[in-house]
Formats: sequence, structure tokens, C-alpha cells
Amino acid sequence: MSKVVGIDLGTTNSLVAYVRDGVPVVIRDDSGDALVPSVVSVDAAGTVFVGREAQRRLLTAPSSTVYSVKRFMGRGIDDVREDASLLPFTVSGEAGGVVRIGIAGRQFTPPEISAFVLRELRRRAEDHLREQGEFDFDVDRAVITVPAYFNDAQRTATRDAGRLAGLEVLRIVNEPTAASLAYGLDKRDRGTIAVYDLGGGTFDISILKVEDGVFQVLATNGDTHLGGDDIDDLLISQVIADVGLGVAADAAEVVQTIRKAVIQAKLDLSEADETEIRVSSMSGLQSGYRRHLTRVEFEALIRPLLERTLDPCRQALSDAGLEPKDIDEVVLVGGSTRVPLVRRLVEDLFQRKPHSDLNPDEVVALGAAVQADILVSGRREMLLLDVTPLSLGIETMGGVMSKIILRNSTIPASGREMFTTFVENQTAVDVHVLQGERELVTDCRSLARFRLRGIPPMPAGMPRIEVRFQIDANGILSVSARELRTSIEQTIEVKPSYGLTDQEVERMLIESFEHAEADMEARLLIEARNEAESVIQATEKVLRRPDFEQLAAEAFEAGERERIDRTLADAREAIASDDRDRIHATTEALNQATRHLAEIAMNRSVREALAGKNVKDV
Repeated sequence: MSKVVGIDLGTTNSLVAYVRDGVPVVIRDDSGDALVPSVVSVDAAGTVFVGREAQRRLLTAPSSTVYSVKRFMGRGIDDVREDASLLPFTVSGEAGGVVRIGIAGRQFTPPEISAFVLRELRRRAEDHLREQGEFDFDVDRAVITVPAYFNDAQRTATRDAGRLAGLEVLRIVNEPTAASLAYGLDKRDRGTIAVYDLGGGTFDISILKVEDGVFQVLATNGDTHLGGDDIDDLLISQVIADVGLGVAADAAEVVQTIRKAVIQAKLDLSEADETEIRVSSMSGLQSGYRRHLTRVEFEALIRPLLERTLDPCRQALSDAGLEPKDIDEVVLVGGSTRVPLVRRLVEDLFQRKPHSDLNPDEVVALGAAVQADILVSGRREMLLLDVTPLSLGIETMGGVMSKIILRNSTIPASGREMFTTFVENQTAVDVHVLQGERELVTDCRSLARFRLRGIPPMPAGMPRIEVRFQIDANGILSVSARELRTSIEQTIEVKPSYGLTDQEVERMLIESFEHAEADMEARLLIEARNEAESVIQATEKVLRRPDFEQLAAEAFEAGERERIDRTLADAREAIASDDRDRIHATTEALNQATRHLAEIAMNRSVREALAGKNVKDV
């Protein structure tokens, strides 16, 4: 038996959710954290780290650690050259081919990197189900969300990543639409909703009409290269301008150290009016770096960036034939919407306070879980009508884009147009599939090319060639062409530019099986390190207590403090190694050495809590 889950495969963080007893729930780890950082790192031995462990390696091994890979999905090297210049890892590729990411002497495609994250989410879901007593369930089917503005190549790359992770992708759903489904569980009345989604790497705005359980997307717009990462980059640039990268022996490591500090400052300013950017130490700058930053200064810095989200909002309203006053509710999605300036700008534009009852980090995953449940159970009377974000068409004579399916058409969708030849006795026709709103081919995005052969020689203008476009419920495009006079027909499944071939996917799947044992060893090593880290932190917390010296003088046995210090140092040294048995051994030794310490600390805490109270008070 198997379970189906909903997955928010994000630029910065990813989540997995499922429906339990009719209610969507996000699956968390043992510490209650729902977010899995979309970060993958590979060491010199080929061990793959995913999530928090990989995120920690951003500081120690930045050139072997990949983040924000979602920005590379389904894109060519010319599309990402500017991004690649700012990253610590190498990005390469040939024109018209898949981007390659080089880390630790190996080459990976963006779908492969994303597949590592999806496998981690799948593992988390299966572990959770086992803890719930559902031992017979595997997680092998999923609904995965993507930005509304993802094109055909990007959606196909996401499906490839799911396949590499061992998941059957039942549906690709736009992130704002998934959010509307999550809110739809609580809001059954009719109305028009604007979903403003500002995540780590992308921005989307969708206008949806909700009526009698039908969620219809009226219009969508956005920017696939705008998000919280760009806010971080602005702050990083500010710090670099202050200190200059010339002070650093290793620029990549310095940038990641700064990134961690500015992200914390950004989070602080969502709650406080001022904070301090603090970088404890950087190569070449022994005293570290400190800068006082107020919310006013922060907002002045990021305002031009955030105002870029407003034009797509106005365009989406125009496409839907609506004014801001026609919007009944505004929904905020994405962790970046926690920034107070974002909320003010959205409220000013739509003339109403944005709605954020659900956790903006989790609402997309919850909606994906709802859609997954609808697909497999049919228990709810709900219908999801999505739209295609950009027009689709083909190149015609003179380098002109002829649109066959217009943007914001409800999907599934199909369209057909009649064409003919312009050359005498032409026996083949090249079909160039395009996406975009401009009139000229040079201003639109090339998706694919194929050739219809076998047309009988006829005078120019005589053949009647029907080109048919079909978009399925996932937003994936297929194109066919047929010569009607002779009934010669050729249907070709369009492979998008920058997509993986079936052979590449098969090779990657085989490699994943071959590395399964090594991957399990890597997971066990990570878990051992996490356990050791937890015990070390707990010990250090007690050692930092203001009353520790007094407590030790009163209760410690001879040599006990020295034994704790020794085992603590052993554990710190072991955690930096790859010896799992040694990590387990030193962790257990530290547990034993600190057992008495934990007891006396607990006893004192209990005495202090009960001081001055009688039985009735307790």
C-alpha cells in the first residue's frame, strides 16, 4: 500500500504534507521543524548531505554545496550566466543543453540536485508514517508545486526530479493555486482572492475565483527571479561594500558567513525596530564585523526591490478585468511576506489587510496535500481550474510569433491553427515552438523544434498543415502536426529545451540504486552527528549557567569536572570526523559523564521553582 503526499519544492526551503483524518498536516522532524533547507552538499568521498547538515556546510565547504537550485531548473546556461557568476559552485553547459553543476569533482543536473531534496522529504514522510503505526505504507506518489510562471521546460524538469526520487508525480500544481486550496478548506463562501506569493527565489501573483467548490484561476503573473534571496544579496552587498572582499583569502567562504549573518538580521527586523549585523570573524578581518541596522534603513534599501512585485499584481488584475476594490481577500504566501514592508505595500495596493492565518511557509505544502487527497480519494467536491501563464505558439514566415494558446487560458487546454508552405515542392516543415507575449521570435523563448516530413511535392500555398497544441493538467505541452489534403500525420511528443532525455533519467535512476548503500551510510552518519550535537549543546548550556561554579562546588565528586571536560572535548573532536562508531561511543561516554551533572542541575531547578510555595500552590 502507498500514501500520496503534497510537496512544496522551494528555492530556499522545502516541505512535505499529507491529509490525515480529512485534515492536511505538515510533517515535521523530531525537533518540530517542518522546513528542509533546499541545500545539497557533497564531500570528497562522494557522501551526499541534504537539508540542515548541508546548510551547515555552506560555511565550511561552500564550493561543494548547492543552494537555490530551483532557479536553474529547466533553464539553459545563457539564462543563468549572471546568477552563476555570484555562486561558490561551478555552473556550466552548452547552448541548448542542460545546465551542469560541478561539486566535489562530479557533475550534476538541477533535477538531480532537486531529487536529493525530494528523497529527503520522502524519507521524512515514510519515517513519520512508521511512527504513526502505518508500517505497510510507502510514499511513492506526490503532487509537487511550482511557481505559476514556470514554463514547460521548468515543469518537465520538476517532474524529472520527482521520477529520480522514486516518486510518481500525479500533478504539477501552481503554488498560488495550492495556497488557495489550503484556505478553501476554511472559506467556503464565494469570492475573488488575490494570492501574493513571495518566496526565496520567485514571486507569483494569482487572481482566483472561488465558487461552490470550484477554484478557478482568472489570471496569473510574476517574476521567476525575484524573492527573499535577492533581499539577502542586497544586504550582503552592503556588508561587502563596507569591508571589501579584498580582506578575504577565501571569498566564497566569507560570502556564506555574511549570508548567515544578514539572514538573521532580516528575521530580527520582522519583529524589532533595530538590530545588528554581526559577523564574528572573517579571514583577513580579525576583529570581525558589526553594523547597526534599523528597520527604516532596511526598508529604504529593499523598497525598490519589493516595488517590483506591484506591476505584476496590477497586470494580473487587468488581465482578470478587475480593480483592486473587486478583490474580496488577499492571501500571503512565502516566508518573505513576513517582512512588514511587504504587508504594507500589499495592503496599500489591494486596499485591504492581507490574510495570513496559515503559516506562510507551510500553506503551499498544505494545499498540495489537499490536491493529492482529491486526486486519490475523490472525497471532496472540489475542482481546480488552473491557467497557462504565457502564450504558446510557433514561428511563421519572417520570424513572427503566431500564438495558438493565449496566456491565462484555463488548462487543460488545446488550440489549433492552419498553416501552409511558402516554397514550391516543399516536402518538410520545421515547427519551432515558442512561449511569450512578444510579436517577434527573437523576443520569445524557444521551447522546442521538430520537423514534419513526407509532405508530397505541391505548389506553394497548396498544403494545408494543421498544428495542434495540447496542455495537460500539469501545464506540460505536446504538439502535433498533420497535412490535411493527403492525411499524412505526424504526432511528436515535444521535449522541451534543457530537459533530460529518457536515457539520462534512466542512467540517473541506476546510479541512485548503486549509491543506495552509501546514501544510507551518509544518513546514519548525519543522524549520529545530530544526536552528538544535541548532547554537546545540552551539556554546554548547563556549564554556562551563572550558578554553575557554586553548583559544582556543592555537588561534584572528585575529578568529575575534569572527566566532563575530557569527554566533551572527545565528542567535539569525534563529531568533526566521519567515524560513525566513534561518534556514537563518545556521545554515550558524554551521556554517562554528565548523568550526575544533569541530575543536580534538575534538582536545583525544581527547588528554585518550588521555593516559597506550599502544596496547594503546586
